[in-house]
Amino acid sequence: MAEQRTLSEARPDGHTPPPSAHEGEPPRDRHDAPEARRPWFRRPWVLALSALLLVVAGVLGVRYWAYSAAQESTEDAFIEARVIRIRPRVAGHIAQVRVDDNQEVSEGQLLVEIDDRQYRAALIEARARAAAAEAEAQRAIADATRARELFGRQLIARAALDEAEAKERTARAALEAARAEVAREELDLKFTRVVAPEAGRVTQKTAEEGMFVQIGQPLMALVTHDLWVVANFKETQIGKMRAGQPVEIRVDAFPGRVFRGHIHSIQRGTGSRFSLLPPENASGNFVKVVQRVPVKIVFDDPPDPSVSLGPGMSVVPTVRVE
Repeated sequence: MAEQRTLSEARPDGHTPPPSAHEGEPPRDRHDAPEARRPWFRRPWVLALSALLLVVAGVLGVRYWAYSAAQESTEDAFIEARVIRIRPRVAGHIAQVRVDDNQEVSEGQLLVEIDDRQYRAALIEARARAAAAEAEAQRAIADATRARELFGRQLIARAALDEAEAKERTARAALEAARAEVAREELDLKFTRVVAPEAGRVTQKTAEEGMFVQIGQPLMALVTHDLWVVANFKETQIGKMRAGQPVEIRVDAFPGRVFRGHIHSIQRGTGSRFSLLPPENASGNFVKVVQRVPVKIVFDDPPDPSVSLGPGMSVVPTVRVE
């Protein structure tokens, strides 16, 4: 019987079919087969994880949108400061320079000394002329007083009295002019000592000992501690901006540090309108470009002296508009 079954299962061409790959294996559970054939991305744990990631992404997206809607920022922003140009008010040779480049100075500190010998001599001469004018004025006053007494007694004519009083007035005027000259020479002598008008840091020093300087010639610049930020926001960003709104200021030179400030004011007009060559839109070649509006931002607290902030440094201000 076995031999007949074997012959009956043989192929017509005489070849015997190979045994099945599953022959001799134990039968599998019918519920395991679909799970094994299912793609990995359709498995329950993958779908659950994907749903969780979508929920997290949605929450973070909503929060980021809400944060972005309440913030306005720009990279077109720079630090500004009051820069005082130090110039002499008298001419002469520089006798001594008391400061160096990038030195911190206090208000009233001596910066430059100009040779004052000629100014001292001029002051002595002016004082001498003032003394002579005062003596002449006293004599003229005495003569006028005597002339008035004599005229009251009718001992001199009216013309003599008028002449004495004219000399008195002339002498008084000469005395005032001499005193003014003394005051001017005292000022010139004082101006030979160039002092810092307020505290700051010395920059662009060109003064050297021995050089001759004219009145108004630049000697150095003094960068004061009065700092602020000028941020050029797009005109589409300033609609909700108001004076007093808080600002976070990040300086490129000091990453990781955040300075606090607030909006001081918003310029009435775009930066291009006040440029040297403002655009002429009536020329027929108009192309609409989003304009920039300067916004002044001041620091809430003076920056730490250890942080060297100066004009021209790049910053990124972020304004909370809501």
